[in-house]
Amino acid sequence: MKAMVYHGNQDLRLESVPDPSPAEGEALLKVDYCGICATDIEEYVYGPKFIAKGKMPIVTGHEVTATVVEPPTGSDGLSPGTRVALNTVLTCGTCFWCNKGDTPQCEQFTVVGFDRDGGLAEYLAWPANELIPLPDSVPSEAAALIEPSSVAHHCVQRGNIQPGETVAVVGAGTVGTLAMQIAKAQGARVFVVDVKQMSLDLASELGAEVAINAAEEDAHSVLTSLTDGRGPDVVIDAAGAPNTPADCLRYVRRGGRVVLVAIYTSTPEFDFNTIVANENTVIGTIAYGRSDVQASVDLIASGKLKTTPLITDRISLDEVIDVGFPRMLAPTKDVFRILVKP
Repeated sequence: MKAMVYHGNQDLRLESVPDPSPAEGEALLKVDYCGICATDIEEYVYGPKFIAKGKMPIVTGHEVTATVVEPPTGSDGLSPGTRVALNTVLTCGTCFWCNKGDTPQCEQFTVVGFDRDGGLAEYLAWPANELIPLPDSVPSEAAALIEPSSVAHHCVQRGNIQPGETVAVVGAGTVGTLAMQIAKAQGARVFVVDVKQMSLDLASELGAEVAINAAEEDAHSVLTSLTDGRGPDVVIDAAGAPNTPADCLRYVRRGGRVVLVAIYTSTPEFDFNTIVANENTVIGTIAYGRSDVQASVDLIASGKLKTTPLITDRISLDEVIDVGFPRMLAPTKDVFRILVKP
């Protein structure tokens, strides 16, 4: 089969590799779509960061939706032709963190495209018990963004966002726009902050109460005025710029919560005395659990979470290197997600 294989820093190759051989309990899947994520780009440009050198070369790609070709013997609910979402984060289920329900902290945390072969390929093998059948109301294209939706859902749950709270999402990219919709579905009032008008326009279309262009207006003043002079209850950093953690701590109300969901490629600096004096809570969030994947499927099926407006383009596997990555790397990036149809 054809696959995009990561060999190291800025070394990605389209190669012919053997079809996967499913282990016991695994299904053979035909990849329907795989998204190109900002993390893939960061790994390509700055990595290897998340991929261990001993695991290279590896088929990359982790935002996958697929169709079952061959289920394992005795599998319940899966048959050839079943469209599925993947819980792409595998955990041991027995360690201290798994027993506490903190599965993203599992000592044996394994992710598709980073720890084992991923979805930028024609076929993929994955444990059948980590596949979630898609209802007819969820098209495969929409399901291709279930992985970032699960990241966003886990972020909102980590922030313990409650109905009636005010939430500012800084960074209206893919994860930020998904988190905005999920927080709104939970009953929060949601605002977004970005410096790209294209992103702000889409966030407004998808339900942001106010979209603030921080390049043109003082976001702190606007957010303060929208929240009776206090600041939002929760601020989510989905931007990951060097200045955004400090910005989030400036925007949030005293006693409020800041949730960091971005991956930082530099080392941000801010005055920790701000956290101390204002009794703020800063929360990190990474990846997701199986329940977040199921919740994302349910939200898309209900119409409360819209993912297809975030699909900017669809390309073939042959176009990943010459079209997909250059568009994602462009300084004037004009895309949210590019889907690859192997």
